[in-house]
Amino acid sequence: MNNQDNRADTVNTRNAAGLTDRERVIGEKLKIIPLGGLERIGMNITAFEYGDSIVVVDCGMAFPEDDMLGIDFVLPDTTYLEENYSKVKGFVITHGHEDHIGGIPYVFRKINVPIYTTQLTMALIENKLEEHNMLQTVPRKVVQFGDTIDFGEIQVEFIKTNHSIQDAAALAIYTPGGTVVHTGDFKVDYTPVFGDAIDLPRFAEIGRKGVLALLCDSTNAERPGHTMSEKTVGATFDRIFSEYGKSRLIIATFASNIDRVQQIINSASKYGRKVCLEGRSMVNVIGTAIRIGYVDVPDGTLITLDELHHYPPEKTVLVTTGSQGESMAALSRMAANLHKKVKIMPGDVIVFSSHPIPGNEKAVSNVINELAEIGATVLFEDAHVSGHACQEDIKLIYSLVQPKYAIPVHGEMRHLRAQAAVAESLGIPKDNIFILHSGDVLEISEEKAKIIGKVQTGTILVDGLGVGDVGNIVIRDRQRLSEDGIIVVVLTLEQYTNRLLAGPDLVSRGFVYVRESEDLLEEATRTVEDAVWRCLDRKVTDWSKIKTEIKDDLSGFVWRRTQRRPMILPIIMEACP
Repeated sequence: MNNQDNRADTVNTRNAAGLTDRERVIGEKLKIIPLGGLERIGMNITAFEYGDSIVVVDCGMAFPEDDMLGIDFVLPDTTYLEENYSKVKGFVITHGHEDHIGGIPYVFRKINVPIYTTQLTMALIENKLEEHNMLQTVPRKVVQFGDTIDFGEIQVEFIKTNHSIQDAAALAIYTPGGTVVHTGDFKVDYTPVFGDAIDLPRFAEIGRKGVLALLCDSTNAERPGHTMSEKTVGATFDRIFSEYGKSRLIIATFASNIDRVQQIINSASKYGRKVCLEGRSMVNVIGTAIRIGYVDVPDGTLITLDELHHYPPEKTVLVTTGSQGESMAALSRMAANLHKKVKIMPGDVIVFSSHPIPGNEKAVSNVINELAEIGATVLFEDAHVSGHACQEDIKLIYSLVQPKYAIPVHGEMRHLRAQAAVAESLGIPKDNIFILHSGDVLEISEEKAKIIGKVQTGTILVDGLGVGDVGNIVIRDRQRLSEDGIIVVVLTLEQYTNRLLAGPDLVSRGFVYVRESEDLLEEATRTVEDAVWRCLDRKVTDWSKIKTEIKDDLSGFVWRRTQRRPMILPIIMEACP
């Protein structure tokens, strides 16, 4: 590929069967260090360290929690990698979801090493790098399933798996201390829409040679049974297209679920409908997939949003973002009648081809209620299957790989513990199952495994163009503002003499409705006046002390009268005599 420095070009790519024996480094042991992706959904990033080599798996972001007011998304703290930059040989990426690639444009401003991944995943990464003007500076290499990348003491093989996005890979990580298998996000799909089924024979072959540890996707570890094939959704779409042949169809799904969009296109072509893609991420991702040949679109099927009104509604299907109720996503704007080019009409059929991510249920419900009020029909049933393995599929991977140690990854604590129970049911000793927390350093060998320490981890908050400039104190201030509002106290003191020239005046926002609380605000003003005069009578000239007196007295008064604690912001202005 173009735009690769020598460091990327000289890395040796070979088939796993051709690996040469390497001398063991005496005294060294493999260290597994999750820097994110545990205790929560998203922000997946894990470092594998042996001797002087560190290989990093994935580099994701997470969506903000409800109490992170105003935050756009969350990045992992990569201080450990920055401090050990000379050891970091490269990043290997399992697939193209945001929780696995979303952090790359930000992390790679400080850690610029080669990226290795499969074709579609690399294309999505390159879209991000181009947006951030980093395409020329970040070395990259596309790999094929079965390739092994040599990172010195560590070699990484890419293994074909299935997921809700194409080109997903599991990893076999070979070190002198033993072999580790990392499943990435996966499911066992024997009839995928695109490409081959998961390479179970390769998992079995690696397992027969001996596997030290398995890091396995835990997202669906609580669910019994097998995960359904993606192709089952295609039959559902055919039924919906047939049953609602006289209605306009609007289907909301994840932009990254390319196989889902392919099946919508297949059904639309079969029933003579035009397909319109809406939503920035939907247009970008599907456009990229079409460009590299991962989506097959019959000629004349795709139309633009501006062309939509040229066709009868019953001859169109709109594929849009917004299946999770995101406020700025296309479907949410349509439901609120804020979309500039699409208006929901009574009789429209809206299909949610996804399940709400935990925490998004209320937002999705709000969008559904808005659509129902307009008169649209909303469908959920059978229009989605998961991209993650359920318990029986997890058991299959464990049975093939036969690891000595089990390390559940990718999920909240309940998911990790559910997979630990599955591993224990398969005969793995409880002492060989490790539920890690972000930052734990797990030292692992054939003889034993133990947590030997902890490295710095945490979250970097992104708000607009600011990366890391919003911390816990700012978030707490935003929470206080959202809960109890603010009272601004303004007064003017004369320069040199500190004589009160104007004020104090009180301005409140989000605290009380001023017109109905005049008596309360008058008493509050008198309380501030008393505090100011008390300071001036004592010849206090330090403005910070005056502000503290104002805040203490006013806060106490407001609490006694309202049981609220608004933010209080005293402002003292200076006037020349």
